[in-house]
Amino acid sequence: MKRFHIAMAVRDLAESIDDYSQRLDAQPSAVVAGKYAMWRTDLLNFSINQMPERAGQLRHIGFEDDLAEGFSSTTDVNGLVWESFCAKEQDLKIAEIYGVPVRSGRPPRESTSHS
Repeated sequence: MKRFHIAMAVRDLAESIDDYSQRLDAQPSAVVAGKYAMWRTDLLNFSINQMPERAGQLRHIGFEDDLAEGFSSTTDVNGLVWESFCAKEQDLKIAEIYGVPVRSGRPPRESTSHS
């Protein structure tokens, strides 16, 4: 299977998970609290990173492809980064960069109370 991949930066991860879960009619398949979330649907691999300074900006695009070997990244003529990877390679990258994710859903909201 081949899924189109879109990765973007968001201001607030928990708020964005709520919004995109409604838009995609699915809960994220992986979440690293306060850092990262990813949805895998039949057609789309959509990930978000909490990066308030870049909120709303596209980080990169590409394809999750079951036939891809390893993980590759190229830059197109417009400076846009394209990635190609299989699901296993992406899962390894997520753990390497952000930490081990919670699978099949999202963790409880982080407390916003201040002492």
